[in-house]
Amino acid sequence: MRRKTRTSLGLSALLVAAACVGTGFTPAAASPAPVPGAKAQAPATGAQLQAMQRDLGLTPAAARDRLADERRATKTERAARKVAGAAYAGSWYDAGPGRLTVAVTKRTAAADVRATGADVRVVRHSARALDAAKKRIDMLKAPADVASWRVDTRKNRVVVDVVAGHRSDNDVSTFLRRARAAGPVQVDTVAARPSTFAAGTVGGDPYYTGNVRCSIGFSVYGGFVTAGHCGGAGQAVRGWDNSAVGSFQGSSFPGDDYAWVSVGNGWWTVPVVLGWGTVSDQLVRGSAEAPVGASICRSGSTSHWHCGQLLAKNETVNYSDGRTVYQLTKTSVCAEPGDSGGSFISGDQAQGVTSGGWGDCSGGGETWFQPVNEILQRYGLTLHTA
Repeated sequence: MRRKTRTSLGLSALLVAAACVGTGFTPAAASPAPVPGAKAQAPATGAQLQAMQRDLGLTPAAARDRLADERRATKTERAARKVAGAAYAGSWYDAGPGRLTVAVTKRTAAADVRATGADVRVVRHSARALDAAKKRIDMLKAPADVASWRVDTRKNRVVVDVVAGHRSDNDVSTFLRRARAAGPVQVDTVAARPSTFAAGTVGGDPYYTGNVRCSIGFSVYGGFVTAGHCGGAGQAVRGWDNSAVGSFQGSSFPGDDYAWVSVGNGWWTVPVVLGWGTVSDQLVRGSAEAPVGASICRSGSTSHWHCGQLLAKNETVNYSDGRTVYQLTKTSVCAEPGDSGGSFISGDQAQGVTSGGWGDCSGGGETWFQPVNEILQRYGLTLHTA
């Protein structure tokens, strides 16, 4: 097996070469290969804590406490969903008290849900009913200035985002009227339409397909997962040093935004997400899904490492090129062209690969990711974990 090195980035580059098997499109490149003698960063220290302090305005102690609270909330969510049954109406994490809130449609389910350690809110619409309403809206053809729509569990509604100044446009008004007929809908205004984060060939620690640069997402046994808009099945992939890495074995976009790339030619996989020298590289230990409201961080080959909050799940995004992607997760993390396919991670748990968004890391913005567990299930892949 040939070891690939890069003198300009020293040790970090060596890790990136090994990790090039795990990060794809946008923000979030999988970390480098482990170095003999290097000490693995504990889940609640290092990169995650440093970035949370910088991007969320937290003290070191507050960041550490929040990660611990979020790990408990992730476990509580699974238990609460099970006991709530058909009355389950969604859940979210509240950073203030550091607790998970679970919505239910029946007061008789409240006591059992509280027994799992969650706070409870009684609402009108179940998660099943809201998901069904959103699926009906997914069947509609969205005009250009309808940016996205999602189930908002806090509001107990399907929220449709419309670009500011266009709500009264004829085509937008028609879409909203049909959407309201599908179920309980609330309309919100956003500043801009989202777009994908692919970029032309530039320097960095990326992977390339044709003249497009993307970022590695997460290592899996035999390759890495990334964004589908970065390349189609059969396309060859080159590493940061322009050498052959492998090829796309499966890809889906639009509708979905996921893909996986096989790895060979002297490249190998490691369970790491790169911190880009800003923070320590992070080991990946699993893929437990974080709740809405949790903190989350992203690594990518353009804007490197940034953190924010998980804002919504199962959102349909109508990208500026007219292509629609379903079941994405929305975050307040910034990203830029070339970050596509990169890693989204919460603590030491893989969350997804960057799909697209709006804004940048100078002025801020929002970014969506394709959940990683769906990719693993779709292609029968196994996440490479530490």
